Amino acid sequence: MPELLSGSGWGVASIVLPLAGAIFATALPRRAAAIGLGTSGLTAGASFGVLARILAEGQVAMAVGGWAAPLGIRLVVDGLSALLLVMTAVVGACVSVHARAHFAASPEVERFFWPLWLFLWAALNALYQSGDAFNLYVTIELVGLSAVSLVALAGSAPALVGAMRYLLVSLVGSVAYLLGVALLYHDFGALDLERLAELAAGEERLAVPLAAMTAGMLLKTGLFPFHVWLPPAHGSARAPVSALLSALVVKATFYLLVRLWLTFRPEARDVETLLGLLGAGAVIWGSLQALRQTRLKLLVAYSTVAQLGYLFLAFPLARVEPSLAWRGALYLAVSHALAKSAMFLAAGNVLDRTGRDEIAGLGGIASQLPLSLAAFGLAGVSLAGLPPSGGFVGKWLLLESAFAQGAWPWALVLLVGGALTAAYVLRVLGSTFTRDDGPRTEGDGAAPTVALEWPPFLLALGSIGLGFAAPWLLPLLDGVLP
Repeated sequence: MPELLSGSGWGVASIVLPLAGAIFATALPRRAAAIGLGTSGLTAGASFGVLARILAEGQVAMAVGGWAAPLGIRLVVDGLSALLLVMTAVVGACVSVHARAHFAASPEVERFFWPLWLFLWAALNALYQSGDAFNLYVTIELVGLSAVSLVALAGSAPALVGAMRYLLVSLVGSVAYLLGVALLYHDFGALDLERLAELAAGEERLAVPLAAMTAGMLLKTGLFPFHVWLPPAHGSARAPVSALLSALVVKATFYLLVRLWLTFRPEARDVETLLGLLGAGAVIWGSLQALRQTRLKLLVAYSTVAQLGYLFLAFPLARVEPSLAWRGALYLAVSHALAKSAMFLAAGNVLDRTGRDEIAGLGGIASQLPLSLAAFGLAGVSLAGLPPSGGFVGKWLLLESAFAQGAWPWALVLLVGGALTAAYVLRVLGSTFTRDDGPRTEGDGAAPTVALEWPPFLLALGSIGLGFAAPWLLPLLDGVLP
């Protein structure tokens, strides 16, 4: 297998660049924003470099330090890893531009944001390229600690409470995952995923460690009913942080779970059904809670709870139609990342403009923030699964999988969830076109800059454009999925 990295290869660069940027931003706080923006551009370029190499050569890997498995640690990049690296690059670059303008009036907060965000980016890129079960634990732990710190940056009481709750759940999930790793090493004497797949094939001893690791990832992902930490954390954080949490952090834990499932391919029909039921519960419960919210950011946060549920419908559907189900869920995850980051950034613009985010008080905002509201609407189109968006492609593949095996209950969940999504998105958009309810004095009232309005709009356009890019992006998953 050809080596991924030689000297300053793209794979290592996508990890080392944000890590170095975080160190320099910490050492030079007055230049943190410039360092952060520059590092974001370089890291995004390195991620696209990885994608180009994967398209040219297929899956590639390297042994860190020249030590091969099982003694050494391998970095492995395939089409799935490359797709998520690019997803993180697109969201990360847009959020970075928005964050520079968002934190311009808060230099005391900005100096901490950039090191934490760049450290989070480095951990995410390392996670996507890890081929070792313990290395996956290290990277997912770094992701969690960075995310908790970013939530606490808001400094408000709700944000601190949400951060502490998130930290507790994250630590419990990490302990469960680490327990699974320890059991795997005890039973099979290896941690490299490729070697573990060979040693554990058909082994009943795999059940307990895989169950522990799965439970840990469910907690960290925030799947219903383990979502109690998610709305408070996402709803109380600053807008760029909420966008990163919803778009990237919860996708990292879902990616890890999918990677484990694809590596070991367990015969666990009951567990798959349970995951599907939890996903269905998330779709319905999260959507209904979103409809009940009076605050815009909480509505978007509960929407994340609902949208995560769709991803877990792939587990029961993949028993008969694995190719369609996994492709649908993963494409939906990428589309959701772009759409939800656009929604949170747009909601942040509304909050900055008005000083409050009560949905009933959004009258007249459409004329003041046209691009932000357009971004919110386009993102809603993708989340509802309407054509021609990326969300439509993902949900269509899941529906096709359900129809092919006569799994009508899962198909019904997909359709009802789409209708509920459209309902709460239209509720927000409808309120923005009503009569202005008077002057607002709590916000800064300043007209949004290009750096604030265009990033969410471009992300929303990207979530729509994914519907047209499917013929080029879906083949990346060939050879990775069953």
